[in-house]
Amino acid sequence: MTQQKPNPTRSPKTPPDPRAARLKAALKANIARRKAQARARDGQDMSSDHAAQDTTHHNE
Repeated sequence: MTQQKPNPTRSPKTPPDPRAARLKAALKANIARRKAQARARDGQDMSSDHAAQDTTHHNE
């Protein structure tokens, strides 16, 4: 006879919460949008810095 001990790391199956799923999806989309905006800003900064360097070298 073996007794099964409750495993504290596993929670019992609960039905999925539709609100939690919507919030998780919205958070994921928001993070992706922010990352894309940050990449776009970094790309603009680099291209404008590169253009400024090019004009500086041509004026010498």
